[in-house]
Amino acid sequence: MKDLVVALYDGVVLLDVAGPVQILHGSRGYRIRHASVDGRPVRTDVGVPLGADLALGEIDGPIDTLLVPGYAPLDGDRSGEVFLDLLRDIGTRARRVASVCTGALLLAEAGLLDGRRATTHWAVCAELGSRFPGVSVEPDAIFVRDGPVVTSAGVTAGIDLALALVEEDHGPDLARVVAKYMVVFLQRPGGQSQFSVRGALPTTRHTALRRLLDAIAAEPAAEHTLASMAAQVRVSERHLTRLFRREIGLTPGQYVERIRVEAAQALLETTADGVASIARRCGLGSDETMRRTFLKVLGTTPTAYRRGFRATHTPITPKETT
Repeated sequence: MKDLVVALYDGVVLLDVAGPVQILHGSRGYRIRHASVDGRPVRTDVGVPLGADLALGEIDGPIDTLLVPGYAPLDGDRSGEVFLDLLRDIGTRARRVASVCTGALLLAEAGLLDGRRATTHWAVCAELGSRFPGVSVEPDAIFVRDGPVVTSAGVTAGIDLALALVEEDHGPDLARVVAKYMVVFLQRPGGQSQFSVRGALPTTRHTALRRLLDAIAAEPAAEHTLASMAAQVRVSERHLTRLFRREIGLTPGQYVERIRVEAAQALLETTADGVASIARRCGLGSDETMRRTFLKVLGTTPTAYRRGFRATHTPITPKETT
């Protein structure tokens, strides 16, 4: 039974606590204690009071894991120095420190992210990087592990983080059982993007282009040549290229490539199908073509991607497409 402490402060995001704690509690492998500065209940970001089991200062000796959820400071208040001092003290005694969402900012303020890689909610990644230049921010990852510190993106990423902790501590079989019971994915790998390709790119108000984007995403393996796509939008090939660059920021070919790579990533993560079969299903042709495309877009091979995301969850961030 591993000792896990959840650090509470007024303004804590309710879902950042409830999601991970539900997963960890469901595994029956943790002694979970909620601790606030003074041991009293705190008020969450949505106004719901949340009880504490003890004061942070009462935690003596080492613990297994310190979990710091995200915060939406009430009335614009910043976290107090006493709270940060307690996080710093407990964090240095913990075997592992983890944060959800903007909890990474608290870890950084406490000095627990100095010289480390980290992530947080996409909306505050820039703030994390600018306020704490000693932190190497990975804005596209769902969660990032750097030594004994694990940081995750916003809200539901805390569930992915908790499942990763269960798998690390108690094995993949238990993590799979808990995920199934909670009716969630076993887990999105840590380095998976916080967004799909469609979600990460600008939206377009061009109706015909939007229909084309939907068609490409629905059938990545279809023959999406420049000529066929231009015919579908009823414009010239040159004008379609200009539309893509203006509305999406990519060429038509780059967009199709990104969609096919994302489809292949999903199959590598969730199936045991061979690389050659996945390449054909996703429109990437042969296993060698898929290998070259993965190296260009993700900086890794399909085999290495599958090995990392199905086992060690090594973070991989998509490279910039040129």
